[in-house]
Amino acid sequence: MFVRVKKSGNNQYLQIVENRRENGKTRQRVISTIGRLDRLQAKGDIETLVRSLSRFSDEVLMVLSGKSDLHTNAVKIGPTLIFERLWAQTGIKNILQGLLRDRQFQFNVERAVFLTVLHRLFISGSDRFCDEWRRDYKINGTEELSLHHLYRAMAFLGEELKDQNDAIDFSPRRMKDIVEEDLFMERRHLFSDLELVFFDTTSIYFEGSGGEAIGRYGHSKDHRPDLKQMVVGVVLDSKGQPLCCEMWSGNTADVKTLIPVIKRMKKRFGIGRVIIVADRGMISKEVLTWLQNKDNNMEYILGARMRKVVEVKRDVLSRSGSYQKVYPEKHGSKDPSPLKVKEVRIDNRRYIVCLNPAQARKDAADRQAIIESLEHALKRGAKSLVGNKGYRKYLNIDKGSVSINLDKVKYEERFDGKWVLRTNTTLSAKDVALKYKELWQVEHIFRDMKSLLDTRPVFHQRDDTITGHVFCSFLALVLLKELKRRLSEAGYDFEWRKITQDLKALQEIVIEEKEAQIVVRTECQGVSGKVFKAVGVALPPTIRAL
Repeated sequence: MFVRVKKSGNNQYLQIVENRRENGKTRQRVISTIGRLDRLQAKGDIETLVRSLSRFSDEVLMVLSGKSDLHTNAVKIGPTLIFERLWAQTGIKNILQGLLRDRQFQFNVERAVFLTVLHRLFISGSDRFCDEWRRDYKINGTEELSLHHLYRAMAFLGEELKDQNDAIDFSPRRMKDIVEEDLFMERRHLFSDLELVFFDTTSIYFEGSGGEAIGRYGHSKDHRPDLKQMVVGVVLDSKGQPLCCEMWSGNTADVKTLIPVIKRMKKRFGIGRVIIVADRGMISKEVLTWLQNKDNNMEYILGARMRKVVEVKRDVLSRSGSYQKVYPEKHGSKDPSPLKVKEVRIDNRRYIVCLNPAQARKDAADRQAIIESLEHALKRGAKSLVGNKGYRKYLNIDKGSVSINLDKVKYEERFDGKWVLRTNTTLSAKDVALKYKELWQVEHIFRDMKSLLDTRPVFHQRDDTITGHVFCSFLALVLLKELKRRLSEAGYDFEWRKITQDLKALQEIVIEEKEAQIVVRTECQGVSGKVFKAVGVALPPTIRAL
């Protein structure tokens, strides 16, 4: 069906015509002659007719809205669509709703927790900022939430349980422990082998007075002995799936915490074997001595300080030997720049040297850029470069004269793209390297926590709200790992930065014209379409009416 202009004499007439098939041929039939074209145009009847018909066509109404009193609003929908599905399918949503069923909260606590976790995934910040951040996102069920609801939701996750069986003196059982245990039961098929788990710790310091009991002065791994801190331990299974997190006050000696924490973890989840995985900077001298004591029978994988430990920089890095290529299962042999590892033994001490060729090229290029910049600057007599740490290590300074230290440049080349691990495990060099690398992702999530608790509002001086706040970062890690798992199964390996950027680009634009509302979805950008496919989420229609 279409509109045509029919000329008759000196006049033109507007007609509605349809095509139809008769005896195998297409014939046209005039349904209606609307009137003389010049008269219809003069009275504005054509526009009136089209507007009247537009009620039955979303697309036409959207086009016409540009000539009328128009209201629009755009919100991001990609993050919610993906992680709302994972929130439900991992079982977290049902677990929280079950725990809340008999509670008399006057707001939706489960929605408040989901909002906080989604915020933690996409941007680091306090709950106060989260309350402002959600304005740009479509998150169903959060419309009536306010800032004090987020605080109360955090307090719910961190509240101490009446039943303190299996509690530790410095770490009482809280509601978040029930969530972890129920989540474990929901996802136990993913944890089919708990004979081996990996345990890493990080510290979080507070600006101000810190928590009631959890914020204490202690050995500062962040070199801030002037600030109170807490310690967070994260447990991953052998496949990198998050199992639980433990929290305790910052003044508890690491040696005193490790044994009871590990015993409690083994009892809660039936764990057989625990390997401590940590950066050397996260382990105090006391703990390192304890780990290396054979009588304690504790396995570990520790990052070594290549430049500061004489044995490492003098003997381990200089030891000859061929590297073995490491291909993670999700890539197979298709990885164009695989990790390389080799084992070095010094007496009874076992080291694993890891080399990332891509990172080595980047390190070399960065250093070359610095040298070229120095050469250019020194020609101008730029002695001010001495104050720049990044430049200073490549300079010779002698009686006021400044020159490039070529020996130092050559020395730094041996560290390009490398890191060294020390371990007493029987795992292969490949597995040691991959498990240590797996913990980087955990550290990335919890590294943000170091700023999350800065300048905390008064409600977050309490241990329960602080615990709930930190636990939301653990739940964010659970969702992130689940997304990565599904992408891997679908044959995809995307950077997290790219995923977040493309998901945030997917938006809904609501166009309101008088009493009608039209929703227009933007196109999928980059990798977002494949992310939706991997998670099994259907994209909303491009245009729909509300």
